[in-house]
Amino acid sequence: MQTIYAAKFARRYVGPTSQWMRERWATSDGDFVDVDWCQDGAPQGEDAPLLVLFHGLEGSSNSHYAQAFAAETRARGWHMAVPHFRGCSGELNWAPRAYHSGDFEEIGWMLSRFRSQYHGPMFAVGISLGGNALMRWAGEMGRAATQVLDGVASVCSPVDLTASGNAIDSGFNKAVYARMFLATMKPRALQKLKQFPGLFNPMELMAANTLYAFDDVFTAPLHGFRGTDDYWDRASAKPGLSRVQVPALVLNARNDPFIPASSLPTKDQVSEHVTLWQPETGGHVGFTAGRFPGDLKEMPWAVLEWMTQHG
Repeated sequence: MQTIYAAKFARRYVGPTSQWMRERWATSDGDFVDVDWCQDGAPQGEDAPLLVLFHGLEGSSNSHYAQAFAAETRARGWHMAVPHFRGCSGELNWAPRAYHSGDFEEIGWMLSRFRSQYHGPMFAVGISLGGNALMRWAGEMGRAATQVLDGVASVCSPVDLTASGNAIDSGFNKAVYARMFLATMKPRALQKLKQFPGLFNPMELMAANTLYAFDDVFTAPLHGFRGTDDYWDRASAKPGLSRVQVPALVLNARNDPFIPASSLPTKDQVSEHVTLWQPETGGHVGFTAGRFPGDLKEMPWAVLEWMTQHG
C-alpha cells in the first residue's frame, strides 16, 4: 500500500509542475541519450551543487520520485538533471542495446560528461534500478569516484538482483508489479526487433510472464550475459559495496515488496564510506509523509541533507 499510494496518490510537489529543458547527447556507438535539466527557479549560482538523478526501471523525469527531488533541489537552490537510460525518454534509441540494472559503464560515461561541463559540487542519486547501477559504478571505481562525485546515494535499490528478481516474480508481486513492467517492456522490445530483425525470438518474448523470462530472452543476451542467472549475479552491486571509497548512502525500507529484508547489505559487508539506512517502513520508494493525502518531500529532503553533511 505504501508503494502504490506514493506513486499514485501522494503529492509530488507543492506549487507549479517542474519544467525541464531537454539536451541530447551523442554516444560513441552512434546512439543518443536524452538529459532533462530542471528549470525550476534560479539556482544559487554557477557553483551551486548539481544533483544527477538516475531513474528506475521504465522511469523518467516524469516519475513521482524525480518530481519530488526536483521540488527539493528547487527549495535548496541546487541544479538538477535526469539522464534517461536508452529508450526511456519517449523515443526509441537507435542502437541494438537498451539498458540494464548493472550498466555501470553507461553510468560512468554520463557522469564523466556531467563533470566535464560542471565544476561545482556534484552528487548522484539512483532510484531502484538506477541506484544499483550507480553503486556498481562506485564499487568498480573505488577511490577514483571521488574525482567525479562528492557523494552518491541509492534509494530502494535491488543490490542483490537475484533476491529481488525472485521476489518480483512471485505471488502478488508477479500479478501486479511484474505484469505492469512487462506491459511496457515487451512492446518496446518488439519495436527494437523491427529495427534489428533476428535480435531475439519474438515468440519466446511474448510467452515471458516473469522478469526472469524476459531478461533471459532480451536483456541478458543483448548486453553480453549468458542468461538471467549470469546477468543477475554479475550486475548486482552488493558484492562491490566493500570497495566503495566515495561517501555513499544506501537507503532501503525493510518492508519493500521488491527487496527481501534478508537480502539487504549489513555493516560488515560494506566499506566505512557507506552509510546504511534501513527504516522499517517506506515500501518501494513509498515514503509518504504529512497530512492527508500526504506528500513525498521527506525522503528527498533526508537524502539531500545527508549529502550536504557528508559530501
